[in-house]
Amino acid sequence: MRSLLVLAIAAAPAFSQSFGFGIKGGLPFTDFTNAVSSGTNVFDDNTRRYIVGPTVELRLPFGLSIEADALYRRFNYNQFIGGASGTTSISTSGNAWEFPLVAKYRFKAPIARPYILGGLAWDTLSGLTQSVRNAVATTGAISRSPAELNQTTTTGFVMGVGLDVKVILIHIAPEIRYTRWGAKHFLDVNGGLSSNQNQAEFLVGITF
Repeated sequence: MRSLLVLAIAAAPAFSQSFGFGIKGGLPFTDFTNAVSSGTNVFDDNTRRYIVGPTVELRLPFGLSIEADALYRRFNYNQFIGGASGTTSISTSGNAWEFPLVAKYRFKAPIARPYILGGLAWDTLSGLTQSVRNAVATTGAISRSPAELNQTTTTGFVMGVGLDVKVILIHIAPEIRYTRWGAKHFLDVNGGLSSNQNQAEFLVGITF
């Protein structure tokens, strides 16, 4: 029993060097949806400007590593339709979960190590609700499949650059990341709304 305890204590530093976990969050540079006003039909993007979630990293020799994230954002957009009986307001909200899997290469440096990354990502929607309000009646949540919904899941490729700063046992890594999605989550047939296939964001990861 004592031998196993000694072995576990001896292996702990090596394990921490090869495996990291923590949190990653930041601010998107791009809107979740592209909204356009057209006459009496007006779309308005009201997505919250944050993205956050857990991150894990397998650190390999020669400056290489593999990182997996689960990043969450809450999105919301509104549609206003003018008519003879007044304006109809349609509000749609939901959750977007992004799962990037990327390979990273760190350049050699004593403390702050620049790195590049690239890989794939999957993005899926959940908790979709849509409510309608007008001067006549409020129908509440009427649909979990809005008419402009194109597909709930899409894939894309990721690339980015960052800087890994090690402070004692903590890695602090600010980075700029770009994702190109293969398809649109939302696509209005009249061209008033579409989800953004180009996603750019500033992220900061804190791992142990």
